[in-house]
Amino acid sequence: MTDLEKRSISFGTDGVRGVANRDLLPEDAFLMGLAAARAFGGNILVGRDTRRSGGMLSSALLAGISSGGAGATDLGVVPTPGVAALAPRLGASAAIVVSASHNPYPDNGIKFLSGEGRKLPDAEERELERLIARSGDARPTGGRVGPVELFAGAVGLYVDALLEKLRPDAGGMKVLLDCANGAAFEAAPLAFRELGVELTVTGDGPDGVNINAGVGSTHVEKLEVSGGEDVAFAFDGDADRVLAVDETGGMVDGDRIIAILARDLHERGRLGGGAVVTVMSNLGFFKAMDSLGIPCRVTPVGDRHVAEAMWGCGAKVGGEQSGHVILPEYVTTGDGLATALAVLDVMVRSGKPLSELARVMEVYPQRLINVRVREGRSAKKVAEHEEIARAVSAARTRLGDEGRILLRPSGTEPLVRVMVEHEKKAVCNRVCETVAEVVSGVGG
Repeated sequence: MTDLEKRSISFGTDGVRGVANRDLLPEDAFLMGLAAARAFGGNILVGRDTRRSGGMLSSALLAGISSGGAGATDLGVVPTPGVAALAPRLGASAAIVVSASHNPYPDNGIKFLSGEGRKLPDAEERELERLIARSGDARPTGGRVGPVELFAGAVGLYVDALLEKLRPDAGGMKVLLDCANGAAFEAAPLAFRELGVELTVTGDGPDGVNINAGVGSTHVEKLEVSGGEDVAFAFDGDADRVLAVDETGGMVDGDRIIAILARDLHERGRLGGGAVVTVMSNLGFFKAMDSLGIPCRVTPVGDRHVAEAMWGCGAKVGGEQSGHVILPEYVTTGDGLATALAVLDVMVRSGKPLSELARVMEVYPQRLINVRVREGRSAKKVAEHEEIARAVSAARTRLGDEGRILLRPSGTEPLVRVMVEHEKKAVCNRVCETVAEVVSGVGG
């Protein structure tokens, strides 16, 4: 058995992720591509964001797919939701995205989508793990080796497909886009210019190492609407998330975006099964939905959980506070560009500025502290420690009915997240810091 065949790869909450060329090797990508060919056959799409390691990993994936006898189509740099949108349009059997989303540029990741453009269920990921472990099985030769092709028009086709479904009459509006030096750098400006808006773009000069670096949705506080813009949108590295800034400079997070879209759909009788959000959504969101008579479903953190709940209840909007919003009327997965277009559409049809629309909900004081766990320790085990459980119980007593606390391990980073909400900001901060200190003592 070769060293390559001995490698073991496990899927996390969002595929496989780690520091490229250290935790996530091109050999791993090759084995994942080989397993995908054996699992899905047909033709498999591969897209990536702008990280320097993206070309290395996507090339290895394409080679693995070809070695397994399936067709491989290289989409190049394209948003994650673009890959999802093109999978059914191009008749793919599956699709693979090389991206670490909002993570810093040394990280990268590999995640799989079905031929319908949706994330794979756990059972299919377990099957891929099994096939990866059997990489030594015989491979095809001659004419049975899979073809590898470059598809040069991926971005344009994705934008055209989206604008066919959602095209706000926004001519003349002033819009600022922050593309995070990531996968949206071409697609987002192309889409908004098609609308005839007066456009300003930043974060559109990727060089392989500046993705998410002081720009994009993870640094939305730096985005200024100093040119009289009606709205600004900030995407993350792979453009499956977006946050907004209103005309006054106020930040509009994912909760408010979902609330705006949910109210609009509700008023038009198109909401379906209500709204789906995660446990991390602000208390103000739930109070706002209750006052509007909009039913809500709550899931664990993760867009996969949100999507599964939405398909089950027929909801037409759902997502996360981070700006990962799913609008199944238009897309199959979280799509920052579709979300931005949908918000702009509500602004146009209502004739209201975003600052007014955002008042649909009051944001309760919220504090989130990410506590880093010492290398080699499990964030999940740290979060389950008895001392931390006692601290959380005491916090719940202190907060009472006017607040809440959530503590959870990250599924993609060595972190334990402590989140507290309360009507009073001082109480919120004090309780969150107290619990975070206990977590740090246990896991540091």
